[in-house]
Amino acid sequence: MTEKQKQTLRNVFAVGAVLVGILLVLLLAVAAVAFFENNHASEPEYVNRLFDNSRMHTIDLQVADWEAFWENAPQETYIPCTAVIDGEAFPLVGLRAKGNNSLHLVEENALCRYSLKLEFDQYTAGGSYYGLDKFSLDSSFQDNSYLKTFLVYELMERMGVPAPLCSYVYVTVNGVDWGLFLAIEEPEEAFAARNFGSDYGKLYKPDYRSLQEENADIALKYIDDNPQSYPNIFDNAKFSITTADQARLIAALKTLSTGENLESAVAVDEVLRYFAVQVFVMNWDSYLGRTGHNYFLYEEDGVVSILPWDYNLAFGTYALAMTNPITDPNILINYPIDTPAEGEVMQNRPLYHILMQNPDYFARYHAYFDQLLADFFENGKFETWLTQTSSMIAPYVEKDPTAFCSYEDHQLAVETLRQVALLRAESARGQLDGRYPSTFRQLEENPTGVDCSSVNLFDLGDLADLSAAKSRQDAARRAVAAAE
Repeated sequence: MTEKQKQTLRNVFAVGAVLVGILLVLLLAVAAVAFFENNHASEPEYVNRLFDNSRMHTIDLQVADWEAFWENAPQETYIPCTAVIDGEAFPLVGLRAKGNNSLHLVEENALCRYSLKLEFDQYTAGGSYYGLDKFSLDSSFQDNSYLKTFLVYELMERMGVPAPLCSYVYVTVNGVDWGLFLAIEEPEEAFAARNFGSDYGKLYKPDYRSLQEENADIALKYIDDNPQSYPNIFDNAKFSITTADQARLIAALKTLSTGENLESAVAVDEVLRYFAVQVFVMNWDSYLGRTGHNYFLYEEDGVVSILPWDYNLAFGTYALAMTNPITDPNILINYPIDTPAEGEVMQNRPLYHILMQNPDYFARYHAYFDQLLADFFENGKFETWLTQTSSMIAPYVEKDPTAFCSYEDHQLAVETLRQVALLRAESARGQLDGRYPSTFRQLEENPTGVDCSSVNLFDLGDLADLSAAKSRQDAARRAVAAAE
């Protein structure tokens, strides 16, 4: 080989080395961008701040006239406040009371512990808490354990269902103790982007105007192709929607009604996981109850899924407030997992009823139920979780000046929740194995199940607690007024 040929070869190798180097740099850059997008776009900063649920957080609500806020709370009108979150001040945050039954019952009983909502862009365009524009502070109404909602969202997350983030917060008002609340991420833009990416779909919170109406749209029944037939869905859209958005959702409900090609219209696997948790926790103030509400509906590319919301009445306690209440724990804790609502309700809940008519989906639902039990309730994880969480919140419950219950009643509720959850797991396991009836028809033929007679579900929280809470809450209200 001549010297010239050798030099040419060396030049080729040199150019090749440079190209390889450039390629490696580009690959690393792409990887870095992907890593950033996957680990930052999906994990906004607020996730690891307020919603680090391994510790207690603090919020001081600095309000010019708390007494006026309290007087006007039932109207759910916003007032400006400064929210000092874990020591960091956020001025001009919108603050209002929130709730449905809980709000009205607090008002009717002349109490003052409302659930609250903080909106960071109410008065400041683009305002947010590290990327989150709104979150709520749940008062644990009718939940003496302070744990029911937190536990259900934990179960949903473990089962891979998109659920709101939550964490415990000790709230003060103008520096004066107000109580222990549960901060909950409101399902809106930040929630959608965190769970579904920046190109997310549409989100709805279907709700009824009157329980005396049929409310077929809340039940997710196909009515016709006219968007005006679905006011309880489209009037409660969380984002702006178009006629095309409406048409996609209606088409999905139409496909659901046929029972065919369901996976073209329903995120079947995710929905089955949702129902496994929903049925386990015995929450009938929900899609599977007579009200049919308390859920979010997500639609993307013509495919719908159901997302969790509002669990202070889970674990059988909604039944205690019915007109003809079911109070027998043997009935409630052994409630059939395959027909988790009465026949009339069940027939009118197509998202559950139609999916369960498909043998493959039915088997998959059972498999997810088995996973829920085996991965959390039958290996000691639940009891460890309960001990750790209740120990973390106990000192704050003990000093909570607006609590709906005494500290002793709280301790009793924690133990009752432990019993209820483990007995429910035992009953569900027996139903999966065929030892206990899993439908109402089987129950009529063979009324057996786990013995739950030692449980008093009223110990989880009862409306009778409200009268005893009035003197505590009046004193807390006076303390704040005195500090103004």
